[in-house]
Amino acid sequence: MIVAVVCALTGLCYAELASMIPIAGSAYTYTYATLGELVAWIIGWDLILEYAFSNMSVSVGFAAHVVDLLDWLGVHISPKWLSPAFLPLGLQDLQGRDIYGAGWHAGFNIPAFLIVLLLTVVLVRGIRESARTNNAMVLIKIAAILVFIFFGISFIHPGNYVPFAPNGFSGILAGGSIIFFTYIGFDSVSTASEECRNPQRDVPIGILATLIVCTILYIGVSLILTGLVPWSSVAGDGAPVVNALKRASLLPGAHRLHWIRLVVLLGAIIGMISSILVFQLGQARVWFAMSRDRLLPTAFSRVHPTFRTPAFATWVAGFLVAVPAGLFDVGTFAEMSNIGTLFAFALVSIGVIVLRIRQPERPRGFRVPFGNIIPILSVAFCILLMAGLPAKTWLRFFVWLIIGLFIYVFYSRKRSEFYCPSRSSE
Repeated sequence: MIVAVVCALTGLCYAELASMIPIAGSAYTYTYATLGELVAWIIGWDLILEYAFSNMSVSVGFAAHVVDLLDWLGVHISPKWLSPAFLPLGLQDLQGRDIYGAGWHAGFNIPAFLIVLLLTVVLVRGIRESARTNNAMVLIKIAAILVFIFFGISFIHPGNYVPFAPNGFSGILAGGSIIFFTYIGFDSVSTASEECRNPQRDVPIGILATLIVCTILYIGVSLILTGLVPWSSVAGDGAPVVNALKRASLLPGAHRLHWIRLVVLLGAIIGMISSILVFQLGQARVWFAMSRDRLLPTAFSRVHPTFRTPAFATWVAGFLVAVPAGLFDVGTFAEMSNIGTLFAFALVSIGVIVLRIRQPERPRGFRVPFGNIIPILSVAFCILLMAGLPAKTWLRFFVWLIIGLFIYVFYSRKRSEFYCPSRSSE
């Protein structure tokens, strides 16, 4: 619920910023046109972090589901080539016995690596997003979730809910911070504000309706999952739902969950493929846009002569995600993706306030109601969720920002169309 509230507040701010620009685009595009080059660079650099780490996390989850599907089919392969090389919590079997201890081991997550490279090839060759195909994938994902909720509710053990909040409010806050990346993508509703007949009414309805549906589904899955098995048994698991079904299906009278597990597996795999595809596309387009604005080398905006796609940017984005996905666990990626997303959302909300002060006369297709209250609350809640992330995540994030600012000052700024050597030397 906390995450949904934050997303609702930020989504409304995002919609106002998007409505000020007469073209569709990303947060980078909007900030470049309204807040200037430096802020746009920070947003763009941050979006690369957000898209890359969220896809690393999803690809590791995809690999875990592929392993589970092979297990369902009776195919068993050495975990050495099916799990990340770094496992902070180790790897255990269904009986809780250690397969690998916590830390590094000799191995590589091949399914996670391969799915990213395969989809990169698809993106290089070109893909046209079909609304009908996208809608079909969404319906499949929702159907899989509803099947899990409907059949899983009969196998809930109330004792698993005691204590209901084992780690208190700090645990709830940390959990909200960690799962925040699952809401990434809701802001795409706001980018369509120029296409609405009545944006002042339709945009908030679209954003809030999307978040309400997602939140209800997430709460339903969480309640069933933690009722099926103890919450500690799925901590750090890349495929918690299907592995919980696997454990539950071994209980007396629960054999039908064996088939429910297959339905959920297929729905999850289809859903994750579509997610990886969309966000790899988005990441490559951010590289492309920043290169087009001369903030990155021109190679990133070079278009393939045959496929007419930014091939170099797409390949770089592919390897940037694929290699780490084979090495690290899902939790590490989720934390980095979340802090990057929350930081970008906070900047967007601050941008709305700044533009209302600096350019109050600028036309807006949509205006966030209640003055500056919602943007201020959005910033406050983003900072609150960021505070719930581990100190090591903050350290990694600051290192990423420092690297980005270093590149901007010593390279990108000097290539910019706004760069004036005489002024910088004064």
